[in-house]
Amino acid sequence: MFRTVLVANRGEIARRIIRGCRALGLRAVAVYSDADRDALHVRDADHAVWLGAAPARESYLNVERLLAAVRESGAEAVHPGYGFLSENWRFAQACTQAGVIFIGPSAEAIRAMGDKPEARRRMAAAGVPIVPGSSKAVADVGEAEVVAREVGYPVILKAAAGGGGIGMARVARAQDLPTAFATATRRAESAFGRAEVYVERYLEAPRHVEVQVFGDSKGTIVHLFERECSIQRRHQKLVEESPAPNLDTQTRRDLTRAAIAGAGAIGYVNAGTLEFLVDADGGFYFLEMNTRLQVEHPVTEEVTGQDLVVAQLRVAAGEPLPFTQETLERRGAAVEVRVYAEDPAKNFLPSPGTITRLSLPEGEGIRIESGVAEGSVVSIHYDPLLFKLITRGVDRAQAIERLAHALDACVVEGVKSTLPVLRTIATHPDFRRGRVHTQMVEQGAFHG
Repeated sequence: MFRTVLVANRGEIARRIIRGCRALGLRAVAVYSDADRDALHVRDADHAVWLGAAPARESYLNVERLLAAVRESGAEAVHPGYGFLSENWRFAQACTQAGVIFIGPSAEAIRAMGDKPEARRRMAAAGVPIVPGSSKAVADVGEAEVVAREVGYPVILKAAAGGGGIGMARVARAQDLPTAFATATRRAESAFGRAEVYVERYLEAPRHVEVQVFGDSKGTIVHLFERECSIQRRHQKLVEESPAPNLDTQTRRDLTRAAIAGAGAIGYVNAGTLEFLVDADGGFYFLEMNTRLQVEHPVTEEVTGQDLVVAQLRVAAGEPLPFTQETLERRGAAVEVRVYAEDPAKNFLPSPGTITRLSLPEGEGIRIESGVAEGSVVSIHYDPLLFKLITRGVDRAQAIERLAHALDACVVEGVKSTLPVLRTIATHPDFRRGRVHTQMVEQGAFHG
C-alpha cells in the first residue's frame, strides 16, 4: 500500500477522499487555488500545495502544476475525485509515466469511454443495447441529416468528447437541424476542445438508471446495484436514490448483467458507473460510462454498507476487491439530493457570493457531505455544489420522509440555493410514488 495520496480536487469530494485516506492511515495531500486558500479541504489535509490562480485552467486543470505538487509532496498516488481531470486519459497516462499510481481505471479505458461514439461501438459489441444513432461522429450537417432521417425525429446531438449533459441539443424537426448542429459543435469545441458531435434518437420522458460497477486487477468485476437519477436540470442530476423505484425484477437483473458485460469488455479496474436510459416499456439503452467515482456514490454506500473510496484505494494498491458479488447485499433505501448555489427561479443560474449562515441537520439516517461552512465564498470559477444531503431508511418511504424533514431543517443564507425546489420534489406525489422521468424539471412538474 502506498503511504501518501494527493487529492487532485476540491470541495466536498476532496474532503470525502481525505476521510477515506484517514481510514487506512494514509497521508493526504490537498491542492488549492488562490480562491481556496481557506477552504475546508485544505484544513482537513495533512499537507497542502498551492497550484495557482483561481481559474481552473491555471490550477485544478493544470497537469504540470499537479505533477509538480506530486513531486513536492512525495505523493505516491493521485486520486482525481470527479470532474476536473478525473476522466482525462492524458492526465492518467501522465501520472503513470511519472511513476505515480492513478486511483482509477487505465488511461486506455478512460480514453475509450470518453470518446462517446467509440464507447457506443464497444458496448454494442459486448451485447449492451444502445440508443439508435450514428456509429461515429458525423462529419457535417449533411451527414447528421442522413442519420436523423434514418432514426427518426426527434433526435439529440451530443459532443463526441463530452459528458455530463454539456453541449446537448435536441432537434424536433428537420428544418431545425442546421442551427442546432452549429450550436452543438460550437459548444463542444468550447467545452471539450473538439467540435465533433454524434446523433442519437431522442427518447421522450425516459428514466435515467445507472449501475455502479467495480473491478480489480485480478479480473473480478462486480456490480453494487442500481441508482435512479431521473430528476435532473440541464441534463445534470439533482436527486439520486437506490433502489430504483417501480423497476421490475427482470429489468433490474438485465441492467446489472449488461453493466458487468460492458465493464468486462474493456477490462475495467476500479470504480465506475454505466448509465442507461429506460423507456416506458422497460427497454433500456446504454447512455455513457463514467470512469470515476460518482457524485452520488454515498447512495450506494448507504444501502450496501461499503466504503467505496477505501475500496478504490485498496484496488489501486493492487489488492483484490474487499467484497464479492455474493457478499454484497442491499439493505433498505437511500436518497441523495444535491444542494447547489443556484437560483431555481432563474433557470438554475449560479448564485456566487458569501455564505452568511449555514445550518445543516443531524440525526438518525442523515448524512451530509459538505465542502462549505459559514463564511465560505462560492466562487464563479467552480461548480456551485454546496453540499449533498443523503438519507436512508428501512424502506423508500422512510428515507423520503427523513429527506423531507432534513430539507426543512437546512438553512442557507447569503446565496440562492436549490433548497426550495428540492423541498417541493421531496413532497411531490409523483416523486413519492416513484413516477419519475428525466424531463420533469424542465416540464415544470416542481414549480410552486
